[in-house]
Amino acid sequence: MKKTLFAAFILVGSITSVKSQVKGLADGIISSQDLFNTSMNSTVFCYRIPALIKAPNGDLIAAIDERNLSCGDLRMNEDVNIVIRKSSDNGANWSSIRKIIDFPMGQSASDPSLIRDDVTGEIFMFYNFMDLKKEKDVYYIHVVKSSDNGETWSKPEDITSQISKPEWKKDFKFVTSGKGTQTASGKLLHTLVNLKYGVFIFGSDDHGKTWFFKETPVKPADESKVIELSDGRWMVNSRVNKNGMRVVHTSSDEGKTWTSKNETTLVDPSCNGAIIRYKSNKYGNLLLFSNLDSQKERANLTVKYSKDEGKTWSKGKVIYSGSAAYSDIEVLENGQIGVFFEKEDYKENVFARFSLKWLMK
Repeated sequence: MKKTLFAAFILVGSITSVKSQVKGLADGIISSQDLFNTSMNSTVFCYRIPALIKAPNGDLIAAIDERNLSCGDLRMNEDVNIVIRKSSDNGANWSSIRKIIDFPMGQSASDPSLIRDDVTGEIFMFYNFMDLKKEKDVYYIHVVKSSDNGETWSKPEDITSQISKPEWKKDFKFVTSGKGTQTASGKLLHTLVNLKYGVFIFGSDDHGKTWFFKETPVKPADESKVIELSDGRWMVNSRVNKNGMRVVHTSSDEGKTWTSKNETTLVDPSCNGAIIRYKSNKYGNLLLFSNLDSQKERANLTVKYSKDEGKTWSKGKVIYSGSAAYSDIEVLENGQIGVFFEKEDYKENVFARFSLKWLMK
């Protein structure tokens, strides 16, 4: 039986540098590296579900599922752990793989997502948990936090009762993987998916001491990302199955009511994407968005920008035109942009970085 690991890490491999580009990526990519693949550990069946965040000190943290028995999702896999790698130089070099969540066989943790609190300097990692031997159909939500830029992490806290309803005990529910956000007032925001009822906003007004839950559903929606607009409204950008495009929802009353519309310029085959803000002296206050610019196939990973708070979007730059899936995106300490994404039918999990100037051309 495995022991649960939190503050301690299991290290796999050694620090690696980027000496060659990952094949097939766009010419504008400055550097790239496959951070997680099964050649690194023969006991791992696959790595899936990437999440990326910049720590308060500028370090990058890339988190992902380590799936050991199969590549199956949480409810069909009794051995899923969460591992990370870190970079202190904007993604040029990466630490060895560190296993931070590792429950005994039969208990699995999946779909990491992160929020950086710029007020306290803490990083929160959420994940979905199941005990497939004792409660096969019951989903729980855990959170751990780090106060030292991802070097050590707290013991898990079960926040299921704070961010969902008791009657949802056996519902298929999960926190969207990738990233949540922090508003200008310091509020932390994220999204919980209940495939029966829609997407729900949850968050914290006290820097993670307690968590609130907004009962108004956002729909139609599957995995979704929330961000605060410059006028204080909340915007949720959603994956919607069989829609062929993203659906965007906005609220001017902190989630009590929502207005929804199909976003025809954000084509999507039904896959998780990512949205962040980039404040540039040269180009202004931008939103950046990464997803698969394809209606039917999981392919053609593209990054787009908006200069007008999501009213319109650029044509975008293709990062990789071949098979791809989930992605996360982050602004690096040196001003470059990093994207972390699944590539080649989940065989590779690539970090690539590029300049804002190249994206804006």
